[in-house]
Amino acid sequence: MALTEEQKQRAVDVMKEYLGAPPAEDNSKSVGQNAALDEQRVGVIDGILKPLLTGYLAGDVALEEFKSKIDSTNKRHACWGFRGIKGQMFFNMVFNVADDKGELDQELKAALGLPANEQVASSRIKTFLSYVNRLREQWVESGHTGYGCPKVVSIPYFLSYFWQIQERNVWPIYYTNAVNTLSDLNIWKPSGDLAADYISFKQVHEELAALFSEAGGMAFSLYDVEHVFWFKGVHPYEPVTAVTETPGPGVSPEETPVLISAEGGLPESYVPPIIAVLPTLARNDETLAEAARRSGTTLENAFEKHVHAAFTMLGYDTRLLGQGMGRVPDGVAIAADDGYALLWDAKVRATGYSMGTDDRIIRDYINTQSRELRRRRSLRNIYYAIVSSSFADDFDDAISTLKMETEISEVCLVEADALAVMVEAKLRAPLEITLGSDGLQRILCFGGLITAETVREYLY
Repeated sequence: MALTEEQKQRAVDVMKEYLGAPPAEDNSKSVGQNAALDEQRVGVIDGILKPLLTGYLAGDVALEEFKSKIDSTNKRHACWGFRGIKGQMFFNMVFNVADDKGELDQELKAALGLPANEQVASSRIKTFLSYVNRLREQWVESGHTGYGCPKVVSIPYFLSYFWQIQERNVWPIYYTNAVNTLSDLNIWKPSGDLAADYISFKQVHEELAALFSEAGGMAFSLYDVEHVFWFKGVHPYEPVTAVTETPGPGVSPEETPVLISAEGGLPESYVPPIIAVLPTLARNDETLAEAARRSGTTLENAFEKHVHAAFTMLGYDTRLLGQGMGRVPDGVAIAADDGYALLWDAKVRATGYSMGTDDRIIRDYINTQSRELRRRRSLRNIYYAIVSSSFADDFDDAISTLKMETEISEVCLVEADALAVMVEAKLRAPLEITLGSDGLQRILCFGGLITAETVREYLY
């Protein structure tokens, strides 16, 4: 497809914003930071991934060994987000549901090899899609549920990851973030045909690389184009202001509020205001504290309410417990179909929450609530989460103690903006982002600190 002049200008504006951005502590990396990342990527490709993939395609590396080494390499070198649901998780699910490992081996080798051209690439996506759909049907027909089945929407990302290992200047990775951001900016939109969408995505990236190289006065690779849209899409919520306009004749004389984004256009964020404000609430913002007082509440109670809303939007069966209930967690979120529950507390802190101050109280009510939950429901796992602005670094010992002295499976320290990213991902793709082991539960299983970057790496 050829971009219109308006789309080109919109893309160039984003590119200039990216080039002018200073180094940041969050995941919206600057040009220099991304150059270092790409240098690391090339080193890992040349030194580990390309020889491994070449060996597998040649029959010198067995399928199970290949899968294991791809996993361990991406855990040691987190350069592509392959550990997420569309990468290693998809690989694991395909492997697990395929009864005939020999056939799987053949299908993978046919799909992962470097395509000669776009027509071959499209054909390989369609062929592998047909195979995965057949695996899904056989899995369900054998008496299993849809849980644990590989999702076909993962295929373009999965295959393009291996194609870029072999030729990174030809085959861009089909990142969910890039798809979403291009769509939000009305530069390109997927049609739903996975094969056609990837080829169109590739062609748009090639056009943008040439456009950015000319407009930016420097060479842009496909990796560089990827970084521009990762930079733009890294924040799932945006400031929105209400502008009042007086309607014309024949319309109600009351002024009508119109929502306008910070950039002057229509808002594109999927995150509703009650969730978008979570990070600011968590930081004990003085303006919001005053707004809470005018509303007859406290910032702490408001934060609990907003966290509860986030877990509700994610699809959990939720209940607030904290206000006026004695020594209990602030709330509980239950995923009954997936056999687990999440006990959570919301902590407003300007400088981050430090584990250790409430450990005894937390331990006591975790034990009490865990017993009550297991008495009423059949649960395999119970997790405990603290949601706050950020966390001090001294939490390892406190987490270990809680896990040893209670029945919880993991302790999760969830930064507020990470929870907002989860909601954004769920609202964008409600059928793709599940509560189970192939979705949000997998993030809880990580335990420890969960940042927005952690969530994006896994879900995008």
